[in-house]
Amino acid sequence: MAVAHELSRTEARRVAVRAQLLTADRPTDLLELVEHLTILQLDQTNAVAPSADLVAWSRLGSAFRPADLEDALAEGRLVELDGRARPAGDIALFRAEMAAWPGVGEPKEWEHHVAQWVRDNDECRRDILEALRADGPLPARALPDTCVRPWRSSGWNDHKNVQRLLAMMVQRGEVAAAGREGRDRLWDLADRIYPDDPVVPLEEAARQRAARRLRSLGIARARAAVTPGEPNDVGEAGEPAVVEGLPGKWRVDPAYLDTAPFAGRTALLSPLDRLVFDRKRMTEIFAFDYQLEMYKPVEKRRWGYWAMPILHGDRLVGKLDASADRPEGAFVVHAVHEDEPFDAATTAAVRAEIEELARWLDLDLVMPPGTSGG
Repeated sequence: MAVAHELSRTEARRVAVRAQLLTADRPTDLLELVEHLTILQLDQTNAVAPSADLVAWSRLGSAFRPADLEDALAEGRLVELDGRARPAGDIALFRAEMAAWPGVGEPKEWEHHVAQWVRDNDECRRDILEALRADGPLPARALPDTCVRPWRSSGWNDHKNVQRLLAMMVQRGEVAAAGREGRDRLWDLADRIYPDDPVVPLEEAARQRAARRLRSLGIARARAAVTPGEPNDVGEAGEPAVVEGLPGKWRVDPAYLDTAPFAGRTALLSPLDRLVFDRKRMTEIFAFDYQLEMYKPVEKRRWGYWAMPILHGDRLVGKLDASADRPEGAFVVHAVHEDEPFDAATTAAVRAEIEELARWLDLDLVMPPGTSGG
């Protein structure tokens, strides 16, 4: 059995920051960035800018243009799967899982339920495939709803038969996202979107995906709570580690150990950034108190609708509550929440990054008198 690496909290934080390419040594190429991070979450919330654009900007700097991401998706160099932009070459790591839909082994109750629902609506599934074959890419609203058994849920997705069926057809590897038309996602046959690469067998694909995930995270739990979308755990990837003051074992990518001296910087992060997306890991390693509050009533928010975590060196030190008022041409800072009072150097670094974000957005910076961090 391998001897576990012993890491201090500081060392664990620095591994995580290095792995997420948030040190002073910035990446310069969008495709190489996504290849390393493995995903950019394509959430359309635009309080400041879409999350994928913020993640790319926080690494690449203001040389990044959102059109670069749009072009990479349109040209097939990146591919959207499950609402995330991924390197086209990674799709081969999902094809065996798609072929095994709804799951491997004895079906769970929910897997049996959705599989039966798809079987009951097989004629509609075939109608959708035929419409896409003839006229795709198409938005969901242009696809036929010939379902004989409506989708029933707790209420959120009731009567959204085509949308639910499309989601399952993506999981089956039959259809794929093919860009957007305004806010509408377009759909097409998966064979027209995905590269024709050899399918990686299921177990080997799971191993490679876990290894790539750990490379992008640096340090993670072998097992973690299940969250929607990309997993937070890494199985047996990497090597075992223990972190001072934290219970249990971790897995660490040894490539980030015994490296050059740490050179940090200041960064404003999307609330969906992978550095903070696993809130339990964030709390354990960074001791950072944070929640995305966009779904909370205004009176219950502590930090703001789309408060952006602030990274300074190897610490998460506060939250930026700001919004882009595009009709007025303004980037409005409502507050800079300091977890502990900033010293002069931190205040200056955070202010410089806020100014850079406003320039990148091509908006005038508005910081009302008395705004914290102003």
